Amino acid sequence: MTEPFASNEPAPRVIDLIQSYYPDLVEIRHDLHAHPEIGFEEMRTSAVVAEKLSLWGIEVHRNIGKTGVVGHLVGRHPGNRSIGLRADMDALPMPEETGLPYASIFPNRFHGCGHDAHTTILLGAARYLAETRDFAGTVTFIFQPAEEGLGGARAMIADGLFERFPVDEIYGLHNSSWSPPNHLHVSPGPILAGADFFDITLKGKGAHGAHPDVARDPIPAVTELVQALQTIVSRNVKPTDPAVLSVTKIQGGSAYNVIPETANIGGTIRAFSDDVRRLIRSRLTTIARSVAAAYEIEVDVDIRDIFSVLTNHPEHVEIVADIGRKVLGGSRVSTAPKQAMGSEDFADMLLHAPGAFFTLGHAGTVPAHNPGFIVDDAILPVGATLFARLVESRLKAA
Repeated sequence: MTEPFASNEPAPRVIDLIQSYYPDLVEIRHDLHAHPEIGFEEMRTSAVVAEKLSLWGIEVHRNIGKTGVVGHLVGRHPGNRSIGLRADMDALPMPEETGLPYASIFPNRFHGCGHDAHTTILLGAARYLAETRDFAGTVTFIFQPAEEGLGGARAMIADGLFERFPVDEIYGLHNSSWSPPNHLHVSPGPILAGADFFDITLKGKGAHGAHPDVARDPIPAVTELVQALQTIVSRNVKPTDPAVLSVTKIQGGSAYNVIPETANIGGTIRAFSDDVRRLIRSRLTTIARSVAAAYEIEVDVDIRDIFSVLTNHPEHVEIVADIGRKVLGGSRVSTAPKQAMGSEDFADMLLHAPGAFFTLGHAGTVPAHNPGFIVDDAILPVGATLFARLVESRLKAA
């Protein structure tokens, strides 16, 4: 077990009651880590969450967005405002190579992004707020499934999340191995890219490898297409508009002496502007069709909008920063402008209520989505305190 706050810097001002939960929080996270579930399969995870919330006297609603869980808590002071707090629950379909005693018991299932920590942090905040209820209004605890590109936020929203549980503002966090322990970063405006996934299938005519003249070979078409797609960002997107187009999959052929019938590529488009994303989609489609025509083969282009641009609201960025300064100290809080081409579907929740998404550093050094990624347990009471103080500050009794 990692000892909390093992640092030469002053310890964060963690709420004493939350600090007393530390062994329980570690136990919860290690259990979730050992039993990871990928998007929309979080049956055990959602059951654990629902059981804990119910145990602490929080009203529980399950099966929102398939496996999502919502906790609803009313403060002991009168008030009409509501705060939403969100954590994601899903794991990644990838192997774990950490060697931890609580490592995943399932092959190719791993909490390689730290969502087990996010879920535990929100549970810690929920327990504290349920025990104290020293706020005016309501808190909605949103435990979201399927953040890793499967549309969990959109599924919960489509299932009536904000109609059933309206919130005046909403907050989410993510662990960060790029920042020093207990350092918070939050900045206004677009901070994470919107993203599309695409698949392109080229269909020709298969033949023996010794007789290419009777084939319509999709392999050279695929190689030309991959190269041509790289010109979209460099030659069509304004140099001042950040954008990425990455081809991440190429599939075609199964034997040395067979020209395949089909070949496929797939990848992602990312940008901070929906106009730029539309431009890239249009050019990708045009180029794919033109290459296919040149090789006299058929083409199918499938482009899917997966993530919205995550845009933080300036007022709520300062709210998070102010709480961060009080809990962590001013030197550990940064509001410097910062953008990353990663994506987060908390972006869709920010389209329904103003708020902010922030990162909290921990002592791990291996980046997320790596088989050796480890979250430092010391982040748990710190993150829970930040969430709790946000609620108490924004729903302060008159």
